Amino acid sequence: MMSTGTGGLASRWLLLAACLAFFVGLSATPLIDLDEGAFTAATQEMFARGDFLATYLNGEPRYDKPILIYWLQAAAAALMGLSEFSLRLPSALMGLASVLFAWHFARRLFDAETAAFAALVAATAMGPALVARLAIADALLDACLAAAVFWQYLWLREGRARDLFIAWAAMGAGFLAKGPVAVVLPLAALFLHCATSGRWREFLVFVTRPRAWLLWAALALPWYVAVTWVKGPGFVESFFLRHNVGRFSGAMGSPHAYGLFYYLPVALLVSLPYTGLLLGVVKRWRRLWRDDFARYALILFALVFVLFSLSANKLPHYLLYGTAALWVLLGRELREARSPWLLLPALLMFVGALFVPDLLEGLRKQANPYYQTMLVDLDAHFGLGYRLPLLGAALLVAVLMVERRLAVPVKLAATGVVAVFCLSLVFLPAVGGVLQQPVKQAGLIAREIDAPLVMSGINTPSFGVYAGRVVERRAPRAGDVVLTRADRLAELPPHELLYRSKTIALVRIVK
Repeated sequence: MMSTGTGGLASRWLLLAACLAFFVGLSATPLIDLDEGAFTAATQEMFARGDFLATYLNGEPRYDKPILIYWLQAAAAALMGLSEFSLRLPSALMGLASVLFAWHFARRLFDAETAAFAALVAATAMGPALVARLAIADALLDACLAAAVFWQYLWLREGRARDLFIAWAAMGAGFLAKGPVAVVLPLAALFLHCATSGRWREFLVFVTRPRAWLLWAALALPWYVAVTWVKGPGFVESFFLRHNVGRFSGAMGSPHAYGLFYYLPVALLVSLPYTGLLLGVVKRWRRLWRDDFARYALILFALVFVLFSLSANKLPHYLLYGTAALWVLLGRELREARSPWLLLPALLMFVGALFVPDLLEGLRKQANPYYQTMLVDLDAHFGLGYRLPLLGAALLVAVLMVERRLAVPVKLAATGVVAVFCLSLVFLPAVGGVLQQPVKQAGLIAREIDAPLVMSGINTPSFGVYAGRVVERRAPRAGDVVLTRADRLAELPPHELLYRSKTIALVRIVK
């Protein structure tokens, strides 16, 4: 077994590798529709329209999210050019920021070694690792939530006014990133924590500081006021009523209306390869409840778990809104880990990923003709270049389970670092290649054609990003270059086929 000092040194080197991994492979995967495609196409349309106040998609107002992520993506694109790397860079930076926040928080609460392990969990758990590699708003929101929940707890613990203002600034930025959730969740967690510990006065002080509200308002509200003044009330009405109240209540008729227990398996998956530590925390929650910080982390996680389990609209990454403090708690647990069986979830993760192509092949044989066509080239993306790294990772974990010299915390953290590199360089490129490579190729072909671009019978907004132009969704007209599903070509007017691959076809309507 390694000494504590050697383990601490190893954890620091592993943390450095994990931090560098945020920027590895950002261009290895095509933009994935719908979410990445919609965010990045809206950012591109800001440049095309010369309008950086409001977002549009396919030439129509986009009311889904506030402006901050689009501004960050636009800034990266302005500096580096519009590319997969630049569009994903803000998410990677926000993922790294969340890790640094976790390290700073754990360093103030505990010690340097615990802080390194807490940051490692925050960097290499599969949930945050995935969203930090996607060009969507959630890594940004997660960073804002992490800062809010960390610094409001530090204020509660130490009473420093600076911590209070940092927490409120984070909630202001989060409100500009994704709306009310960035304020409701931290304050609700603080309220419940103070209620369970009889510290009502501290909560009332926290929420009644006028200068804190002014700071929050100065960050959060100017854009909402400006977009309403210039564009009218459409954004504010649609965003708050439809995309917040409507999503929670089910008024939107969401396709993501899964069952009440949906987040149970999600919790096991997003915490990989540290699922064993999470199960240990759940098993010992009564004892941990007596620890002030552990109670705070459990309250925040349980609050999000229950709240979104009751929501009519469920997506896996919603659970991450309650995990910032949980990763620190798992980092503290990781430092004390002794059982090599805690590596079993990591082994199952790599073995499971190894057989993903076999699962997809089985599904292909039973799917409808459209999906059979989409999955027809599995071998091209899930060949030896996919299987060998995952096989090597699985064998490494198996060896670490029986090896006796290295400390279990270092072993488990090392598997996490290996996992994020496999995610970035092996798993996501293979999945993205199957789903998106034809759309990307069609967009690159369309980029060279001087004609109006249209999507008909399909919704893949990343096409516009690769084409470098605004794409309309409407009925095709003579002279248009049209992206459509290959099985709907017969529905189009007379046309010339420009490109066809699997389920995607690019055609020019004959004049």
